[in-house]
Amino acid sequence: MQVDLEAEGTNVEGLPRFQQAVFHGRRLKRVGIGLASLAAAGLLLAFFVGLFAPQSLWAPLLVSQSSALIVVVAGLQSAWWIIQWRARALGEPVVVLAAEQTEPTEALGWYERLLTRIGQRWVGLLAQIGAPTLWLAGWSLLALFSLEQFWNLTLPAAALGLSASVGAAISLLLAFGLLVFERQLAQENPAEWPEAGQLAQLTRVAIICLVISACCLLFSSVTAVWPVRLVVLIGLLPGLVAAELLLRAVLSLFSPRRDLLEPTLLARSFVADMLRWPPQPLLALQHELHNRFGIDLRQIWAFTYMRRAFLPVLAVVLAVGWLLTGIHEIPLQGRGIYERFGKPVQVFGPGLHVGLPWPLGRVLSVENGVVHELATSVGDAPAATMADPAEGPAPAIANRLWDASHVNDKSQVIASSSNDKQSFQIVNMDVRFVYRIGLSDQAALAATYNSADVPTLIRSTASRILVHDFASRTLDGLLGADRVGLAEDIGRAVQADLQKLDSGVEILATVVEAIHPPAGAANAYHGVQAAQIGAQALISRERGAASEQTNQAQLQASVAHDQALATAREVNATAQAADLRFAAERKAYAAAGRAFVLEQYFAQLSQGLAGAKVLVLDHRLGGNSTPTIDLRSYTLPATLPTDTSPSRQPVQSGAAN
Repeated sequence: MQVDLEAEGTNVEGLPRFQQAVFHGRRLKRVGIGLASLAAAGLLLAFFVGLFAPQSLWAPLLVSQSSALIVVVAGLQSAWWIIQWRARALGEPVVVLAAEQTEPTEALGWYERLLTRIGQRWVGLLAQIGAPTLWLAGWSLLALFSLEQFWNLTLPAAALGLSASVGAAISLLLAFGLLVFERQLAQENPAEWPEAGQLAQLTRVAIICLVISACCLLFSSVTAVWPVRLVVLIGLLPGLVAAELLLRAVLSLFSPRRDLLEPTLLARSFVADMLRWPPQPLLALQHELHNRFGIDLRQIWAFTYMRRAFLPVLAVVLAVGWLLTGIHEIPLQGRGIYERFGKPVQVFGPGLHVGLPWPLGRVLSVENGVVHELATSVGDAPAATMADPAEGPAPAIANRLWDASHVNDKSQVIASSSNDKQSFQIVNMDVRFVYRIGLSDQAALAATYNSADVPTLIRSTASRILVHDFASRTLDGLLGADRVGLAEDIGRAVQADLQKLDSGVEILATVVEAIHPPAGAANAYHGVQAAQIGAQALISRERGAASEQTNQAQLQASVAHDQALATAREVNATAQAADLRFAAERKAYAAAGRAFVLEQYFAQLSQGLAGAKVLVLDHRLGGNSTPTIDLRSYTLPATLPTDTSPSRQPVQSGAAN
């Protein structure tokens, strides 16, 4: 019960908790300073380790242990404030702040007066909140911040060697010291120290963290991942306690504060109160509601009745739930094999069925007509991507060219007979099987009990059939074979082997997607093919050049020959024409005599003087006197020389016979 100093007749000297206040205060001060020093050293060491080795196990381990110690320090300090109040109430010497002396504010400037007012307001606000609340919130925030900085569930496993043993030994020694302190607190009389039990609960948080951390260090290895994960997850315990203490510090701001009323421990933790054996969460919740809100659940008859009827009702619910396990729902696309005491007795179809409850009877699920497609080889699972647009580029899976490696291709060795020698070749092929579990009850039983993994059985059987079937085939025969007939032969062989094994699997279709050489051989083959095409192109180009030169020479020879024939014919025709003319002139001369010669003379003269101005004079004009010619009326021709003397003017004369 809290003590109110304002009440009349209050005597605190006779109360044991007030008498032991000074002793408990000294004790808490020593333990608190020691644990705070260890927590500070652990945090500094953790920050240095995280700076130089971020993937090390030591950083989260040290932070978890330091956060647990910080939680204990927060509880010890919160209890120390209460003990200090009791010591002051008992009259022990305490440090009292000197009363503020009032100074005349008129002598101060406006800036000094403003600072004074701000200081008074902040001091008044801090005094209203209270130092215990601020310290508790600060410790909680420090623990939460440290845990958040080093929270990492992706740390790799590692062997720590001798350092792990040393760290585990130090953790166990510290846990043993805290265990001794926790036992002392648990044995304290509540009348002498009421807060001892709640401090013992906070101490258990640090002990559990230290012990679990030591176990993780001892079992750490290169192959063990669970110690690393557990070291990080153990930080949740002090983190939850720190979050609860921070919440209590915030909620305490809304509670009225009285300096003359005995304070209560602020660093109480419901999470830490659960760390007891046997765990009593309902009882702890009941005490919390009674202490915080004054609600006593023991006075409510409904809760009392529920507590008494809880076990019978729980037993009935469990019995009904166990009986309902005998009702089985089979979906439309499935079947169920009903086992009674481990023996299959019936195959259930789709719908509701009733049988014995588990484990007396159970139903094993079997597919009912679901069709699957299986490739003979297994590639990496494709990543989940968005669907390719209809107008965009084709996806990589649609590339069926020989020079591309495909996920579901399987290499097979086939026969080779090159150069009259027996050898082998390698081809890649993509063979797919479409199968389902048989529709009969016997097929369902066989697929369930005779095969542990149906796809693996089909794949291994198909691989054996393909190796046996393609061992006698050559590349030319395989590439030119009928794909449909080849797929049917393979499907029949695989189905026959599956029936011999009584697998209950039905092969619906066998599809040969592709048969081609390996990607490397295909690239080499493409290089040879390209070289052959280049050689053929070069030969064709040279043949074209030779044909062009031959045709050009034939054209030139034909032109020269034709020109020679034309020239010869022209010369011959000219000669014949001249011969005919000469013969005609000879006949004319023989017939006409000199008249023909004169006529030819005049014809040649007319032809020669066709472009000149000619004056013809008859010598018979003028009698015996020579005719006089006046050359002044004639102009000189353009082609005559510049000399215009009369002696050089042409005179034409003619005489008529």
